[in-house]
Amino acid sequence: MDGRDWGTFLLPYEQAVEELKVKFKTMRAELKKREEYAPIEFVTGRVKKISSILEKSRRLNVPLDQVETGIEDIAGIRIMCQFVDDIRRVAEYIRGRKDLTVLIEKDYITNFKESGYRSFHMIIEYPVQTALGQKNVLAEIQIRTLAMNFWATIEHSLSYKFRESLPDDMRARLKKTAEAAFVLDNEMSAIRLQILEAQKAFEDDSNIVSRTLNIIHQLYFYHLVNEAIEAQKRFNDCWERHDMEGLKDLLDDVKALLNAARKGENPDEQL
Repeated sequence: MDGRDWGTFLLPYEQAVEELKVKFKTMRAELKKREEYAPIEFVTGRVKKISSILEKSRRLNVPLDQVETGIEDIAGIRIMCQFVDDIRRVAEYIRGRKDLTVLIEKDYITNFKESGYRSFHMIIEYPVQTALGQKNVLAEIQIRTLAMNFWATIEHSLSYKFRESLPDDMRARLKKTAEAAFVLDNEMSAIRLQILEAQKAFEDDSNIVSRTLNIIHQLYFYHLVNEAIEAQKRFNDCWERHDMEGLKDLLDDVKALLNAARKGENPDEQL
């Protein structure tokens, strides 16, 4: 042990993880608004536990006074995607960013590990503005599909339990399940267009429902009580029959009512 204050040492890494999570979540929201589909499904992050840092420094023979440069994943970000092709897109977006520097890329999808592990890793240098000035920290970004992440999470838990000395039969079964996960990813990629169309249809329907209910509720603020009650009845009827075309017509009618009411108060205001 080098007697360092680990709590203070890890502060820049904790800050880096929080900032990067926000940035990638913002990227997801922006891409969704621009393209109606975001290659990023969700983002998580973590700072390595002190025990894990100590264990990795021992395993890699990295002196404790050199862990800042010798261990690349003290700060870790994980980006999950629906499809394998999305991983390449996300990696390209990251390469184009000006607020971080990509140092190393490790393609474990094309060159998967012997265990069956698949993922795309990017080691980055990220500047953190601390109270004492700027500090550049290393962070690892892992980009995976949901299937890859499920397998890797299970494999990591088992490796920890057995201290990376998995029984041969379990190692073989894990490798087999890794292949199954890869087949799943390939099958999902083959029907990608149909999946995206179904997801968009569901989201569009959900938006119509929420917008219609919101505008019906607003009718009460303009004292259009009878109109609101009648609109709610129409909504219930359409909902029971799953009549989305009827809901679209209802939305148009309720918007017209609300626009007329608002125009009476403010001639320039329209929905």
